[in-house]
Amino acid sequence: MSAGRVSDLDRRFMDAAVRMGRRHLGLTRPNPSVGAVVVRAGPDGPEVVGRGTTAHGGRPHAERIALAEAGERARGATLYVTLEPCSQHGKPTPGCAEAILEAGIARVVTAQEDPDSRVAGRGHAMLRAAGVEVVVGVGAAEAERGLANHFTRMRRGRPRMILKLAVSADGMIGRRGVAKVPVTGDAARAYAQVLRSEVDAVMVGIGTALVDDPDLTVRLPGMEGASPARIVVDSHARLPLESRLVRSAGQVPVHLLTTEKAPRSRIEALRAAGVDIVMVPMAPDGHVDLVKGLTSLSWKGIPSVLVEGGSDLAEALLSADLVDEVALFRSSAVIGASGVAAPASLEGLESGRDGRYQPIDRRRIGEDRLVTYRRLGR
Repeated sequence: MSAGRVSDLDRRFMDAAVRMGRRHLGLTRPNPSVGAVVVRAGPDGPEVVGRGTTAHGGRPHAERIALAEAGERARGATLYVTLEPCSQHGKPTPGCAEAILEAGIARVVTAQEDPDSRVAGRGHAMLRAAGVEVVVGVGAAEAERGLANHFTRMRRGRPRMILKLAVSADGMIGRRGVAKVPVTGDAARAYAQVLRSEVDAVMVGIGTALVDDPDLTVRLPGMEGASPARIVVDSHARLPLESRLVRSAGQVPVHLLTTEKAPRSRIEALRAAGVDIVMVPMAPDGHVDLVKGLTSLSWKGIPSVLVEGGSDLAEALLSADLVDEVALFRSSAVIGASGVAAPASLEGLESGRDGRYQPIDRRRIGEDRLVTYRRLGR
């Protein structure tokens, strides 16, 4: 944490900024969902005069929204923001650091320095050079949880990968050749929809796409607009033109990770139907090179991906150490001998023998159990 006066009030107002930042998770790509709060001294103590969350689509930034609400009351006030204000020059809209100086803010408290090379301390330096008191590191851990997608993309050059699996009592995730076999109860399935709404994209393998013909949209009432982009890993471009994903590509983006082994006619037909074709080198096993594929998604401005199926894709991502978080639902349902087995790597995850992950949350959701594991060191 940088030098400067830090009080319990600072922590309280940063907590408020963190909560503001979480409001638009999954809705602000390619930018992170940042929270900002403007506080000034009032006759009865500190008062909040401006609040902001990064707008849908990434602009305006949280700081500008909070400063606009505060207006002249921002002069001499303190700005709490979960991420270092940007400092880019040469654009139609100057960086947020310049907007802060124009508004007359006297003190800026931030939770985290931005790892984006275009910022990386420059915003803080600009403010300090102009005489603004800058304090960095208040609420850092709490803010980083909400900014984890952005941090992974900036530091690792790929989206943050969250693997969601629903596993039956007999270790199955579905039934061979049968579409959408319910493994968990209604409450857990509704919770999974919430997980979808908080990410930038949902990913499935071509096997899941062919068997389930999914929409992969958010189906909770009133949250249809929170549907993320859809990604299909499909080395031979087998995704049917009549599938729900292709037919809805004009409403919600669909990205197809494929290879040069795919027939040119299939690629052109899918592209004509509105599917974004992402050409990726082929791995030695003949499938899509997942590392290169995720790098390509990062270049497209996708900071987070929820992986929903199937077992082979999940196992490949775990084996390649490309999973940052696992949301593991366990149910009492029994699928039987015709079931599709869960990835073998889960045994090490749950037993603790896989030392890469640690459980960070355990909860009951209806009749099912959810354990969330996070990759250590990320």
